[in-house]
Amino acid sequence: MSQGLDPARLEDAEAAEAADPGGMLRQVASSAAQVREARRAAAEAGVAGLAADGRPRAVVVAGMGASGVAGDVLAAVCGAGCAVPVVTVRGYRLPGWVGAADLVIAVSGSGTTEETLEVAVEAARRGCRLMFVGAAGSPLADLAARSRGVFVPARPSGQPRSMLWGLTIPLVLAARALRLADVPDAVLESAATLLEDVAHRCRPSSEPFVNPAKRIALDLAGDVPLVWGSSAVASAAAYRLSCQLNENAKYPAVFGELPEADHNQVMAFDGVFTRDGSPSDPEDFFRDRADEPEHGLHLVLMRDVEEHPRVRRRCEASAGMARGRGVAVTEIQAEGEHPLERIATLIALADYVTVYLAIALGVDPTPVPAIEELKARIA
Repeated sequence: MSQGLDPARLEDAEAAEAADPGGMLRQVASSAAQVREARRAAAEAGVAGLAADGRPRAVVVAGMGASGVAGDVLAAVCGAGCAVPVVTVRGYRLPGWVGAADLVIAVSGSGTTEETLEVAVEAARRGCRLMFVGAAGSPLADLAARSRGVFVPARPSGQPRSMLWGLTIPLVLAARALRLADVPDAVLESAATLLEDVAHRCRPSSEPFVNPAKRIALDLAGDVPLVWGSSAVASAAAYRLSCQLNENAKYPAVFGELPEADHNQVMAFDGVFTRDGSPSDPEDFFRDRADEPEHGLHLVLMRDVEEHPRVRRRCEASAGMARGRGVAVTEIQAEGEHPLERIATLIALADYVTVYLAIALGVDPTPVPAIEELKARIA
């Protein structure tokens, strides 16, 4: 249970780490290493050999939680101009149209996710081309051996949700081998370098007024976030932020993407969670929060370098409408040029924000007791 907001928990590394007994901050900081390790693991597993049978009709990624986000990242990196559909399946059933002409990639950090295993078994039964990414020695690894699919072992780095890049990079390299995405080795390394840069800026020893993740976490505390993405890249990151708010901070969030959110979620600006009057300047870290309402909406815009011109106008208009109604607005800007670089920087900052919000609220970011209870109830 939350102990209540205490910004002092974020003031120095010792205080932050004491409030993070499971070491989630260290797990988040492993992202760059995951990119490099996964690149080696994929090469050793023979992912390049997927190209021997030619381009598939479609790529279907089966995964739940962070494993499903790996599919979203893959689709965003391949882009709207991809020659084949890239689809993520979150559930127990493989779509009826999937068959032998398609590549099914089953992803599970633990290798035990029941939904993913069920979909993978069905894919094998239909004769689909198969690839697996997950824990060595797991039921997923056993299925890969029986079905003769390509298996890439993912080294555990803590909770499955902190293994995102170890799960994602093999998918990106598979797409590269199939000529569905242009991701040179230099881009993989630059993405890892950008992840290291975000980790340095968001390190526990960095004080809240200069640490972007700590500052955003404190701005969000007590508000209901509407997290909107401005492109496929930014929307995948926005969904990741929403999920990480749920799992790390045990905190609600509403995911949306533009332009769709402007056709429905924007109406929440006129609802019961809207503050009266204009909010204080969110950039003023030293502002007096005592006079601010305890709860309200908070629009979080995940912005991309490449946005449709009309979506860019929608972002600006939505932010202006929000501020005019007393809704706080935070914009998180992607960095880099390649889609993999841009999505990596957005997700990296988002991951740190959610861990710091948990710490500030007195919540242990690592355990997920409600998920474990739910699993026990349906076992």
